[in-house]
Amino acid sequence: MCLSEVSEIMGLNYPVRQGKVRDVYDLGDQVLLVASDRISAFDYILPTQIPDKGRVLTQMSQFWFESLEIPNHLITTDVAQMNLSGDGDFANLEGRSTLARKTEVVPIECVVRGYLAGSGWKEYQQSQTVCGIPLPAGLNQASRLPEPIFTPATKAESGHDENIPFERMVEIVGQEMAELLRDRSLAVYQAGAERALEHGIIIADTKFEWGVVDGEVILIDEVLTPDSSRFWPQDQYAEGMSPPSFDKQFVRDWLEQSGWDKNSEPPVLPDEIVQKTRGKYIEAYERITGRKFAW
Repeated sequence: MCLSEVSEIMGLNYPVRQGKVRDVYDLGDQVLLVASDRISAFDYILPTQIPDKGRVLTQMSQFWFESLEIPNHLITTDVAQMNLSGDGDFANLEGRSTLARKTEVVPIECVVRGYLAGSGWKEYQQSQTVCGIPLPAGLNQASRLPEPIFTPATKAESGHDENIPFERMVEIVGQEMAELLRDRSLAVYQAGAERALEHGIIIADTKFEWGVVDGEVILIDEVLTPDSSRFWPQDQYAEGMSPPSFDKQFVRDWLEQSGWDKNSEPPVLPDEIVQKTRGKYIEAYERITGRKFAW
């Protein structure tokens, strides 16, 4: 579902901002987040959508918002309770929409890494660091880190987020806020990773976003989803290799093998890849939440 389709269905006149995946409608002191089925990789929004992906992200985030003991922006995901104005078919928004408190967004991606993967593994091979943080010698691809590390990045609506040292984060948001977000991000990751591991899923790394409303710092956007995190099946995990994944790494792997140069418009995903990716998102949701995906 794309932005124009959502606007036409709802007949809304609210101001709207389109992100890589979510369309954000300004409702005054609240916002309506509509998670599309768009998928991005290597800083591009792909031309092919993944059916029900937006619903998986919304429902999984709702699960974590309700399960984790942390202040957050969630008001409701029940469209019938949102009192939206418009004469469209709101049924199309069911499952993929979140009414949330509007906040002043902290302009930092709060990344937590518990395992050595992706760009972190590439950097480690060159300098034995991840985002400039020294790590012990002898780690392998997918190694569990001695303890999770906090590696902030600047936020980007399009293009690539830029990793920054903690000292730079302090310059941007101040010492007190930087320490608060670091400590809370590490705590939320630990709680979520422990819960997921009970259900056979390793959360290798993730990113959080935070906002401030009425002087309170709260968790916003999405939480511990296959889009914001790297999910690995515990029973197939091994060091020294890139484990199979429940998240969009499956799409990234296909793109890597497709011959695409990453500098031109990305290719259309084959239907087989689309269906397998949809299945992986849904499996991750059902395993972690213990709930049946209803769409």
